[in-house]
Order: sequence, then structure tokens, then C-alpha cells
Amino acid sequence: MRWKTETRYKMLLEINNAVVTRTDREDLFQALSRELRKHFAFDRMAINIYDAKTQSISYFAAADGVQPGGVLTRHSRPLADGAIARMVVQSRQPTVIDDLRRYTDLSSIGSMVAAGLNATMAFPMLVRNRILGSIHFSFRNPPEHISELTEVLAEVSQQVAIAVDNMLAYTELEKLNRDLEREKEFLLKSVDDYQQDEFFFASAAMGRIMKTIEQAADTDATVLITGETGTGKDYLARCIHNLSARRRHLFVKTNCPALASTLFESELFGHAKGAFTGAGDKRLGRFELAHGGTIFLDEIAELPIGLQAKLLQILQDGRFERVGDSRPVQIDCRVIAATNKDLEACIRAGTFRQDLFYRLNIVSVHVPPLRERREDIPLLMKQLTLIQARQMNRPEPIFSHRALDRLCAYPWPGNVRELKNLVKRLVILRAGESISVDEVDKILESALPRGERQSGELASLREGERQLIIKALAKTRGVLAGERGAARILGLPRSTIQYRIKKLRIKPEDYLGLLAQR
Repeated sequence: MRWKTETRYKMLLEINNAVVTRTDREDLFQALSRELRKHFAFDRMAINIYDAKTQSISYFAAADGVQPGGVLTRHSRPLADGAIARMVVQSRQPTVIDDLRRYTDLSSIGSMVAAGLNATMAFPMLVRNRILGSIHFSFRNPPEHISELTEVLAEVSQQVAIAVDNMLAYTELEKLNRDLEREKEFLLKSVDDYQQDEFFFASAAMGRIMKTIEQAADTDATVLITGETGTGKDYLARCIHNLSARRRHLFVKTNCPALASTLFESELFGHAKGAFTGAGDKRLGRFELAHGGTIFLDEIAELPIGLQAKLLQILQDGRFERVGDSRPVQIDCRVIAATNKDLEACIRAGTFRQDLFYRLNIVSVHVPPLRERREDIPLLMKQLTLIQARQMNRPEPIFSHRALDRLCAYPWPGNVRELKNLVKRLVILRAGESISVDEVDKILESALPRGERQSGELASLREGERQLIIKALAKTRGVLAGERGAARILGLPRSTIQYRIKKLRIKPEDYLGLLAQR
């Protein structure tokens, strides 16, 4: 076919109108093929995208006969020596071969000849002097007027390049918007009452922990935080993130026991579109959300043994695969894990991988329970009461000295979380009122679950405290003061111990009898 100037311009205009507004890869490809086939016949068309960073190409679209339902692929592969696409990308000039049978030693040509294709024309797709990729037309029989067709298709390739570049930009923006919406959704769901300046401590034990955290924060080492429930492990994890160079990126908290077992892998690693029933679109997992930032795996001991192997792979290689997708995803995130269980016991029980434990336990932080750092309690009570009162716009409750001593003596089985909840309760119910020691006893006892209040083991809060003091007196042989006294062991003033002994009716025979049993 010969093209007059007006015919050529008309064809270019029709192609431009057909593809310029297309924002879907397959839609653009099919519209282009329909328009081109109106003007000349070809047996295969393919568009490749070039990645300068990896020196590789990926199929944007390729099909035999370019009919609807043709083969469309997007697999990446290195740009091999001798490949036609490589010639076009490197030279930025068209490559026309009218008899492929003479070049079967070149990469990719042998398979084309085997498919019955004997001629090919490949053109660079250039946008703003940037090589976007290449477009290829292949034929069973060489086309007539091949020189003139080369000129026409060179102009077509320029329009295709603009359309493909626009579509890719639109797709990237769409993906970015989806990712931002996903991040926004995650952040809104994970918002809690954490504030870095609400982390208070006065004990030497917490001071040593904070020093360790400051030393580890600027590294990318994994951190394993252990301690009882409610001791503030998540606060310490956030503190590590906020002190690190990753603080401008997301801190993604993942509560392992809270994830549905059937969707565990999908939540952590994401899934491809159509990976399972209901997977209507690709979904980012928690690890992808944490790219550049930190992922915090709370209660890591609850992670199923099968997923522990995948987590180990991420720690070793920084790569994983989404559910339903075989392509590896490269990520860069710091992993912080926490648990209230003895992981070494879990290893012996066969529920936790030993190799994963060693990978996680590069920096280890053990948070002592509140009963072992009682000097933190007065400061926590004072500061948390002030914060809660301001947030609720209410006056602070006022604690007597004896009431505060009573709170310091309480064992706090729920640790800081229990203390904080008690403060909230008092600010709500007793705002601006004075709180006596007897009222504290009633409040603490009523806070216990009904089953615990009525059980034989914890018949009452008072009995539990009574036994604690008796054991301390037995250990010190009745000595209250001094370095080896019961007051020192319990972390309470001597006057408070004396008051509680009298209040709880503890007699010498109670602890001397216990001593005799030892």
C-alpha cells in the first residue's frame, strides 16, 4: 500500500484519537491494533517496556493476530545480547529485517522463525528524549513497500510512545492513590492513645532499658521485646522507631493474635488480584506498608509455624511473595517483635522456630513488671492523672499519702495498662474528690474479675496482699527496716508496712510458722 501525505496524516490522527485517552493496558493495545489493521496487515504485534535501572524489558502487551482474547503478558526478563529489542533500545533507531531466516543465530529470532514469522520491524518509543521501550511488527511474508512503511510506522511509534507513557503515568498515580488510601485506612484504624511524651519512669531498671533502646535505635537491627502483658512493650517499640532514621515512614503495628487465621498470610504479605475468592483487587500487606519504616509484630509467639518460615526469609533476604503471586517483592523495613511468652520454652515445645528466634534476638529488651519497679508508680499516677483530667476537661482526683502508698503496694497484675485504666475510671467517677486508702481498697478489689474475687486462689485482694507481706517477713525473719528488711524487698516505706501489718492483722506466728516450714 502507498500512502499519500493526507492519507498518512489521517491515519495518524485516527490512531491518536483511538489511543490517547486509554488508561487501561489491554484496552489501549486492542484499540491500537484495530486502527493499525485498517491500514495494513501484520501477523504479530508486541510492545516492550524498558527499565534502565535493571537493564531489563517487560512485555507491555504481545499477541498473535492481535485479536481480542489474545495472549497478553507482563513478565520481565533481562535484555539479552543479540535481542532485537536490545538493538532498538541501544541504537534508538528502527531495526528492519526482511528475512529472519538469515539471522537465526540471534537471540529470540529462532523462536520467531519456528512460529512461521519471516520478517520483522521494530521501532524505539521515545518520550522527551527518554527511551520508553520498543514496538514490534512481525510478518509471515515481508510487506510491500517496506521502506515507505518504515517511515510511516516510525511516526506511529512516536504516538504510541506518548499514549503508553500517559497510560503508565496514570496507572502509577492510580496505584499511588490506592497505596495512600490504604496507608490512611491503616493509620486511622491503628490510632491509639500513644504519645511519646506520656512515657514516664523513675526506676533505674527502666533507665537501663531506655539506654539500650537509644543505642539500638539508629541501627537496623531487629529487636525482641519481652515482658508481661501491659508493661508497655508497644511504647518501647514506637520509641525505637521515633528515635531511628525511619521515623518519617510508617510504624506498622500488627497484633498477631488479632489476625484471622484464614487471612493471616494475606494480611502480612498481601495478595494478588484473584488469589482467592473475594480477592477482587491486589492488596498491600503489612510488610509493604512498612517499606522504609518499621513493622512491629506484637505477640510474635502466636505467629503460625508456617508463616515463621516466611518471616525468616524476609529477615534474611528482604523479599517475599504475595499470596497468589510468584514474583518476589523487595522491601526495606525494620522488624521489632514482642511477646509475653517464654520463646525458649516455645522452641522446646515445637511451636516456635529456633532459627527465627536467633534472627529476632539480636537486641533483647526485657521489660520488668510494675511490681518490680514500684518507684515508677507515684510518677505514673501523678502524670497520667494530670493527662487524663486535661483530656476530659475535669479536675484531678486527689490521693492521700496513705492511698498512694496503698497503690504502690498493690501488685498490679495488669501492669501499666491496669494502672492507666484505673486512673481513667477515677477521673470519670471521682473528679476533684479526695481518695482515701479505704476507697482505694474497694476500687482495686472491685476491679478484679468476678471469678477471681470469688476463687479460692484469690479469695480477696486483701488476702493476696496479706500473703505477700507474710512471705517478705518470713524471708527477713521479721525484720522491717534496713537493706535486708521487708520494706526494702517490697519497695515500700517502713511506716506503710507497719500500717498494713496492723490493718491485715498479721501476727508473728503467721510468718514464723511459714519460716518453720522451710
